[in-house]
Amino acid sequence: MEKGERLRLRVSPQVAAQIGPGSSRTQRLEVAKARHPLPDLAYALVFLAFGQDEEIRKHALLTLKKLPVVHLHSLLSDEATPPKVLHLIVRLRYDDADCMASVIKNPGVSDRTLLFLAREAGEQTLSLLLEDEKYSVSAPGLLEAIADNPRAGKGIKDRISAGRGGESSLQAEKSAEHCEDDKSEGDKDRASEDSREDDISESSEINQSKYQMSLDLSVSEKIKMALTGDKEWRSILLRDANKLVSSAVLKNPRITDGEVLAVTRNRSASDDLIRIVLLNTEWVKNNEIKKALAIHPRTPLPKALRFMSAFTEKELKQLSKSRNVSQVIVNSARRMLMGKEKGR
Repeated sequence: MEKGERLRLRVSPQVAAQIGPGSSRTQRLEVAKARHPLPDLAYALVFLAFGQDEEIRKHALLTLKKLPVVHLHSLLSDEATPPKVLHLIVRLRYDDADCMASVIKNPGVSDRTLLFLAREAGEQTLSLLLEDEKYSVSAPGLLEAIADNPRAGKGIKDRISAGRGGESSLQAEKSAEHCEDDKSEGDKDRASEDSREDDISESSEINQSKYQMSLDLSVSEKIKMALTGDKEWRSILLRDANKLVSSAVLKNPRITDGEVLAVTRNRSASDDLIRIVLLNTEWVKNNEIKKALAIHPRTPLPKALRFMSAFTEKELKQLSKSRNVSQVIVNSARRMLMGKEKGR
């Protein structure tokens, strides 16, 4: 979808009030996370998925990906649903055969979307594509794409070679060649149109999957993952609301000084996290971690004052004028500067 182009979908007044121009960002984020029951939820999520706010957009996409299929049928079977919306859902849920059945039946589905399904979908969806004769004839290269799909079983390939689905394999090859040779400007325009959809690449799907999985983990499973997981898991679970989970991340033997420094620089980090860092003698030898702890609001003052020696004279001057740290730290910085001046 081109930047600035409006997505036209009809929604109920209740949904419009939650995601329309008069709504707050908090309201839109709550809808993106499906925190409250809402009619036409799928329509609302699609609007948010095509929006400009990246955080809201990410949550809307994640919710669309795991939304029970019953909430999607109306959107997917609606002939007025724009092709770009159908393509978005297909990119997110091409392995959901029930969902894809509704898409395939929608007369507004584009050849581009059908070809994506032919290349990526599982056997049940491929079978549905073959059963719909109008697609096997009208969508150039469709049969060839199905035949090349590594997920297509012998039965599917036998049906294609036997000419079932309305076109012989030779015709499919010719159609594919014709499609390749005749790439029109319209094809390029469609690629530009859906630039927002193309952000949902396979790599970003992989990056998002761990966050998705974390939503379904029990507390004990999260703790186990926090203790053993890789950097991406540690980053996700450090932000977990449960203190047992976030604290377990700091006990992961693979955690780096850089990750610990990020924790100490985060002024929202909990007392538990700061306490764990303070107890680790190796981490508090790091000057950058010492500095971050010295000015962190949850570091006990006696320990914060002890770490003041890590600051350079230039940093002390900046600290002595800061309004973002406690007055005790400011006064200590001023005293240290005076002491340095007297010592000259």
